[in-house]
Amino acid sequence: MEKANNVDEYIAAFPTAVQEILRQVRATIKANALEAMELIAYGMPAYKLHGHPLVYFAGFKNHIGFYATPTGHEAFAAELSKYKQGKGSVQFPIDEPMPLGLVGSMVRFRVQENLAKPKKK
Repeated sequence: MEKANNVDEYIAAFPTAVQEILRQVRATIKANALEAMELIAYGMPAYKLHGHPLVYFAGFKNHIGFYATPTGHEAFAAELSKYKQGKGSVQFPIDEPMPLGLVGSMVRFRVQENLAKPKKK
């Protein structure tokens, strides 16, 4: 995959069915973090709030990766327990319904964490 310059380009590089899931994840993040800045970081869609990383997501062949840093995952350990995980990451299979409610809850949690930190310039 070529390096995307923005999130629209990133999503457009995937098959249609995956694009729809990625759009849903993006919309969920944006709805729950209204002031977050959207960008591409580490080759994937990323969101920052008050100068601090908020969450990232990425498309893969068989799953959508969601990255809410270790704290976001620790706070939702029980809800995430049925998914494959790494430190600060979770894999949502693309052949199962995307848990958008959980994604939204994780984003709101991370927003509160970022708002509690001093704003970076």
